[in-house]
Amino acid sequence: MTIREFKMPDVGEGLTEAEILKWYVQPGDTVTDGQVVCEVETAKAAVELPIPFDGVVHALLFEEGTTVDVGQVIISVQTGEAEAPAPAAAAVEAAPAAAEQAPAARQPVLVGYGVSESSTKRRPRKAAPAPAVAAQNGTAAPVAAPAPAAPAAPAPLPAVPAQPSGERPLAKPPVRKLAKDLGIDLASVVPTGDGGVVTREDVHAAAAAAITPQAAAPAATPAAAPAAVAAPVAPAAVDASARETRIPVKGVRKVTAQAMVGSAFTAPHVTEFITFDVTRTMKLVQELKADPDLAGLRINPLLLIAKAVLVAIRRNPDVNASWDEAAQEIVLKHYVNLGIAAATPRGLIVPNIKDAHAKTLGELSESLSALVATARDGKTSPADMQNGTITITNVGVFGVDTGTPILNPGESAILAVGAIKLQPWVHKGKVKPRHVTTLALSFDHRLIDGELGSRFLADIASVLEHPRRLITWS
Repeated sequence: MTIREFKMPDVGEGLTEAEILKWYVQPGDTVTDGQVVCEVETAKAAVELPIPFDGVVHALLFEEGTTVDVGQVIISVQTGEAEAPAPAAAAVEAAPAAAEQAPAARQPVLVGYGVSESSTKRRPRKAAPAPAVAAQNGTAAPVAAPAPAAPAAPAPLPAVPAQPSGERPLAKPPVRKLAKDLGIDLASVVPTGDGGVVTREDVHAAAAAAITPQAAAPAATPAAAPAAVAAPVAPAAVDASARETRIPVKGVRKVTAQAMVGSAFTAPHVTEFITFDVTRTMKLVQELKADPDLAGLRINPLLLIAKAVLVAIRRNPDVNASWDEAAQEIVLKHYVNLGIAAATPRGLIVPNIKDAHAKTLGELSESLSALVATARDGKTSPADMQNGTITITNVGVFGVDTGTPILNPGESAILAVGAIKLQPWVHKGKVKPRHVTTLALSFDHRLIDGELGSRFLADIASVLEHPRRLITWS
C-alpha cells in the first residue's frame, strides 16, 4: 500500500490559488479514477476537481473555505499499488533529467495532474503548516479507515501509438466526462491535441468509429454536487447592533475588482450614447416568437441586439481588435467572441459566445440560453471566459436607462443596453408612444478613434431602428 498525494492544480491560465468550496469525500471513503472529490473557486469560476487514481481517502489537508496555493497537496489517498522500489527509484532519478531536457515553453496543466515540475518555481516544503488543518474535525492524525482489498488492476488495453503503454491519457475534465458519458476508454483514443492531449473532437471521432454505440451510464456519474454553492456574501449571523460588517474579498469578486481597476487606469476609455426608437425591433421579436421555425428557442430583444452588434462589426471590422502593449501592435481579430456580462451569486462574470459571427439567429439564441443557464448554475468554466473580443452588458433588466461601462480587460469595446420603455416620440411628424432605449458604448481610444466609435454605435442603432438591415447589411 502506498500514499499518493493530489495537489491543487492550475485550473485556469496561470492562476495561483483557489478556494476549496466543498469536499465531496471524507477520510475512509473509496474513490475511483476520475471521481470528483471537491469543488474549488478560482478567480474566474467554480471548478470540480477529479482525482486521477483509485484508492481510499487517507486525509483532507484543508478545510472548506480555505484558500490554497496552486501546487499544495490538498488530499492524500491510500492506493492498492504494491511498493516497487527499483522502478520507483528509477522514475525519481529520471524525473530531473526529463525536466532539464524539456522545452522552456509552458506546458498546459490539466485538472487532475497537478502542477508541472518544470514549469513553476517550487517553494520549499514546510514541515508543519500543511497539516495545520486537520484531516477531519481538527484531528491532525490520518483517519485509520479499514483499507478494503485493493481493486484488481484492469486488463491492459491494446496499445495505441499516441498513448504509450502504462501512461495515463492526458485530457481535461470536460473531455473525461464526455468520454465516460459516451462509454469511450480514453486509453484507446488517439490524441491530436498539443502535447498528446485528448480533445473533445478525438472522443467524438472514437465514438463515431465504435461498432456498437454505448448509451451514457447514469450510474457512472459521481454523486452530484449541489446545484450551487452559497456565495460568501455575508457572515451567517450578524450582530444587529454592529455598525460595520467586513466581508473578505476573494474569488470572482476579487479578480473582478483587480481587472476593473487595471482596465480603468490602462485603457483610455471613451463613452458615447445614443437614444432611439426600437418599436420595429420589438414587433419583430413578437413575430419571431410566433415563427414555427424558431419554436423552442428563446427570442428576446437581447438576441436581436447581439445580432445587430455582429452586423455592425462586419461593417466596421477595425473595432474588433486588441492592444498588444509588449509588441506595440494592434491585433485585428477576424472572429468575434461575443461576451455577455452576467451577474451571479459569486460576482460579475463575462462568459463569451465563441465565433458568434458565424452563427445563425437560431444558433445564437441557443448559445445565449446555454451561456445564461450555465452562469446561473455557477458552472461557467474558465475557458468560457477567455479570449473575448467585445462585450454586451444589459443594465436595462434592472430598469436602468444607461451607464458608462468599463471595458473587460483585453477587449476593445463594451455596449451597455438600457431599459426599453414606452415614451412620447416624434414619429412621422406626430408625437406617439414608441418603444425607446439608450445604448452606451465605451471603447479603448488607443484602438478606436471617435469617428470609428461613432459609426459603429450609429450602425447598431440603425439596425435596431430598422431591423430589415439585419438582412440588407448582412
